[in-house]
Amino acid sequence: MLLATDVWVGALIRRAQLGGAFATVARHGDARAGAVLVKIYDSANRTARLYSEATGPDGDRLWMRPLDTELETEVDAYIERQARFDSDLWVVEIEDREGRHFLTEKVT
Repeated sequence: MLLATDVWVGALIRRAQLGGAFATVARHGDARAGAVLVKIYDSANRTARLYSEATGPDGDRLWMRPLDTELETEVDAYIERQARFDSDLWVVEIEDREGRHFLTEKVT
């Protein structure tokens, strides 16, 4: 059974906070089944990465990078375009000096 999105997001934020990072919900989507984007801001290098939720061939949740950039302006522009397309979209922002994403699922 899959977790509701709001529960999963809460767990991600808690993992990040326990790891010493700052994490927040930048956009609140559908509590039960909204898609999630995770923006990572590496405060030491001033770069940003974006991870998008996907489903693997085995049906498990995995994460991929939809953009091949580390420019925060380009990451933010992508998020804005996706939010216009999907009103149920969640956006979680994590700021960490080490650039960690705190995702426990597979990251490709």
